[in-house]
Amino acid sequence: MKETLLHTPEGVRDVYGDECRWKNQLLQSIHHVLHLYSYHDIETPSFEYFNIFNMEKGSAHSNEMYKFFDRENNTLVLRPDFTPSVARCVAKYYADEELPIRLCYQGKTFRNTPQHQGKPSIVTQAGCELINDDSSAADAEVLSCVIDCLKASGLTEFQIVIGEVDYFRGMMAEAGIGAEEEEEIRDLIQIRNFFGLSEYVTNLEMPEHIREALSGFDRFVGGLEILEIAEGCTEDSRALNAIDRLRKVYSALSFYGYDKYINIDLGMLNGYDYYTGIVFSGYTYGTGAPVVKGGRYNNLMQQFGKDAPAIGFAIDLDSLMTGLNHQQIIPKSPVDRALVVYPVEFQEPAVVLGKQLRNEEIKTELIRKSMRHALTEYLSYADRNRVSVVYYFLSENRVLVSDRLKKEEKEVNFADLLKEEQ
Repeated sequence: MKETLLHTPEGVRDVYGDECRWKNQLLQSIHHVLHLYSYHDIETPSFEYFNIFNMEKGSAHSNEMYKFFDRENNTLVLRPDFTPSVARCVAKYYADEELPIRLCYQGKTFRNTPQHQGKPSIVTQAGCELINDDSSAADAEVLSCVIDCLKASGLTEFQIVIGEVDYFRGMMAEAGIGAEEEEEIRDLIQIRNFFGLSEYVTNLEMPEHIREALSGFDRFVGGLEILEIAEGCTEDSRALNAIDRLRKVYSALSFYGYDKYINIDLGMLNGYDYYTGIVFSGYTYGTGAPVVKGGRYNNLMQQFGKDAPAIGFAIDLDSLMTGLNHQQIIPKSPVDRALVVYPVEFQEPAVVLGKQLRNEEIKTELIRKSMRHALTEYLSYADRNRVSVVYYFLSENRVLVSDRLKKEEKEVNFADLLKEEQ
């Protein structure tokens, strides 16, 4: 029984030591970038009413949510993602605001995914939502923010793949096919079964130029040049407007100097029923999952009572750390702490020294020396815990200072030590 209590449930794990320190450091770096783009922090509850996250709002399937009940028998769920929660807050607190609203967040999301998929059930995310701005400039700025966040994490090699779901919607409208056929075509594109797609559309009744475009849909991946090819494959105004918007976004990103990070994929149709325009995912070496996902979702706010366009993204900290670790981009944990060890009779001067060090913004740990442990054990403890300097009280007025970085030791007078630290 005791052994069982030491284990975590499937899909979750402990994060501690250097990994936890690194994770918090990454969050701080990303948070700093979001603040530089003038996003304001928002904190939403870890659990809310079930209807906040139903499928119409783009969230998880019901069986993927962790559900429980309150005293009134209302169904509550641990949040599977942040965006619906933020949308609810905006509709409640910013109902009359018509100019841009910028909100950012960080925290954990919870999904009860099948364990054979190997996906964690708890994921740490950091992201933002830009509301009340439907411009291509807003799309480009959000993508620029994504790139700056990934750069701040330490990544140097990554790609942001962008698509436009309205291009596909326009083509389907021009094809004049039914919802069932459209869904089958979309599924084939999503799983990249282009041979199956070509065979499937052969027997469907649609304009020949649309059939040819769908049969060669694998061509629509690459740089800016593919937009001209895609433009020539349709006459639908919605699809053509989507291509024109992508050009504007790409052009704006070139002003930032970030077009080199962009790859276009018009077959990116993930979240097709949720997104209303540009969609994107970020990839790097060493992780099979995207490190960031996002897009424009202009219809979501309406479901909470506010008609407002919006675009946002969420960075998956766990996938990002996997990629960074694979690429050996791991910052060395700073050795920047002090340890004060003292026999019980010298507690008062030890406390005075500890206060002085903390006043100077030095992380300081005080340990009263036990008769059961020799000084060498405390020095080993300091090395294991990245302590840079150990102070050991030999007497009320004499302190042994052990510099663990320089491997030097010296005895100093306590009064002189206080002056030195000041």
